[in-house]
Amino acid sequence: MTVIDDYKTHLENEDRSPLTVTGYLADTRLFIACFEQRNREDFKLESVTPSDVREYRQYLQTEQGFKASTVNRKLASLSALMDWALQSGRIQSDPTAKMKYVKKAAQSPKWLDKQQQYALQRAVEKDLQLAQLRYPKRWVTRRRDASIVNFMLNTGLRLGEVIQLGLGDIEISERKGKVLVRRGKGNKERVVPLNAEAREAVTEWLKVRPASSSQILWLPVESGTDEGLTPRAVQRVLKRYGQEAGIENLTPHILRHSFAKNLANKGVGVEKIALLLGHENLNTTQIYIKPDFKDLERAVED
Repeated sequence: MTVIDDYKTHLENEDRSPLTVTGYLADTRLFIACFEQRNREDFKLESVTPSDVREYRQYLQTEQGFKASTVNRKLASLSALMDWALQSGRIQSDPTAKMKYVKKAAQSPKWLDKQQQYALQRAVEKDLQLAQLRYPKRWVTRRRDASIVNFMLNTGLRLGEVIQLGLGDIEISERKGKVLVRRGKGNKERVVPLNAEAREAVTEWLKVRPASSSQILWLPVESGTDEGLTPRAVQRVLKRYGQEAGIENLTPHILRHSFAKNLANKGVGVEKIALLLGHENLNTTQIYIKPDFKDLERAVED
């Protein structure tokens, strides 16, 4: 077996999410390619030196042109690889032990303001109306897409959590509802209440959801498969709606940030927001709700 195969088995045994495993392995392959290109030798874990780590960081910054956050994520992946190699006895010392991450300017995470959220909602509604009028066979797919967007914006769930939801994880009554997230980050379980918009999003989808033996909530419609949606499929939906709403690079994480910021703007305490988002560390939650420049402008004007 190759290093990649062994490392993949290790990650899966740690019960990492499929998205995390895919990301770590992609980062590992990139490092291996850089190592072999630079050194003109086959990759071996025991051959990696601190100089190779520094060269990789430079490669990511200059040749690949990645932003600081992306560089640091890939360096963290490399550190995880080397920690596994050290703990499993494949190497005697960790070449990333004194690795320095790229310093980045402090900035607020990206979220949608109220005007952008309105534009997104309007784009979703227009798309639904157009599909119902002109593309009746595609309308069910569009109904699903619209429901996913509204659900994510009103629950703050991560992309991986959304696509793994089962029919039995949703509980809705006339005036309240909740969703059970069985495998959150770190394989932790949590319950998130559903507001009226989130309940409506699920209810409208269930009215037209194709009959299936699958218990997955969000199903592909036109492909006929009983497997759930892929992360890429949802990302494409958001990109399309974002373009129609004039929002550049709309992502699942932006919807998650928007959910948190909406709560903060309503005066909800950071402890409650942390529980809803599935954060153990309140410092992580603080990053999500940190005031942006528009908030500072309003504060000065007020």
